[in-house]
Amino acid sequence: MKPRTSPDSPLLFDTAPLVPDFRLELKARKAGHWPVAGADEAGRGPLAGPVVAAAVILDPKRIPEGLNDSKQLSAQRREELFVQILATATVSIASSSSTRIDETDIRKASLDAMRRAICSLAIPASYVLTDGLDVPPGLDCPGQAVVKGDARSVSIAAASIVAKVTRDRMMARAHSVFPDYGFAAHVGYGTAQHRAGIERHGPCSLHRMSFRPLRKTENGPETDELLSE
Repeated sequence: MKPRTSPDSPLLFDTAPLVPDFRLELKARKAGHWPVAGADEAGRGPLAGPVVAAAVILDPKRIPEGLNDSKQLSAQRREELFVQILATATVSIASSSSTRIDETDIRKASLDAMRRAICSLAIPASYVLTDGLDVPPGLDCPGQAVVKGDARSVSIAAASIVAKVTRDRMMARAHSVFPDYGFAAHVGYGTAQHRAGIERHGPCSLHRMSFRPLRKTENGPETDELLSE
């Protein structure tokens, strides 16, 4: 009996990394929706600073090469693509402050920032592709939420880059105002350096007081593990 052998390329397509393309945009265009905007946010997890959202309508004839999920790119490459996106696409940016996050919650604040970014585009979008599970309520056009959208759609990838670079620059600027926390290094995430700064100096006006461990309970501060990037 001939021994059974495993295939020479098991799960080839399941394990291959996702590469964003323009297919979802073209599908929407074929359905009569144009232009199509991609939208994404940066900064849901940090303990401090705003959540920043961006909406981008790419020019199909001038799509920058190398667009991808911002987390897959180096800081230098994100900066390079940020400049190219702003030079070739229609872009809008909005943010929700730490105060807004504390007054509502991070999901609502993120979706509201995304909605405002989309609605502020100089060219109104006919259709929107958003990263994640939700399409922001209150839009003037239909939309589609795309899981891992920044790895599937170049428009969402472009928005992820714009949002990430913008927020990183905001936190670097915040470092000059609040130097005790190291914002320029960790952009607000719960690193050891950031935790030590909070322990020594207490929170500042940029901190999200509804996030653990800043949130107070009847027994004192929460002690859950902090999120990190």
